Amino acid sequence: MSLVKFKRKPFGNLVTQDFFDMDDFFDNRGWVRDMLPERFWNGKRGEPALNIKETDDRFEIELAAPGFAKKDFEVTIDDGCLNIKAEKSASDEESDKNFTRREFSYQSFERSLQLPETVKQEAIKAAYKDGILSFNLTKKEEVKKIPPKKVQIA
Repeated sequence: MSLVKFKRKPFGNLVTQDFFDMDDFFDNRGWVRDMLPERFWNGKRGEPALNIKETDDRFEIELAAPGFAKKDFEVTIDDGCLNIKAEKSASDEESDKNFTRREFSYQSFERSLQLPETVKQEAIKAAYKDGILSFNLTKKEEVKKIPPKKVQIA
């Protein structure tokens, strides 16, 4: 038997990954799905796909959000959570003496990710290009993997 260092995560042992998606945790509970009639549940939540890649010194997050502009996003860090919110609307109206045509659209989403303790929150960088919102999260120095070092024998 080997000993493994216990690291307390939110909600006890229910969460085993570094990034804890609050929306995913609450939206994918079976009791929520069972309360809705089957015609309302299609397995999709209408929120953008998210990729998280970890390297030795950083995390890279990509969120697919095509059709939005930089000004449509609001990104905050609060109490160890990275909160991403986007909202946009458009309307068009055409009037004539016999008719009025009015069209409008509205899109929004919110995602919240609990950041691991290993991330430098003050050094988080974000960029939006070609429909992809990218985040670069640098790890703290004390948790970066130190490469092996050869020791000379005297």
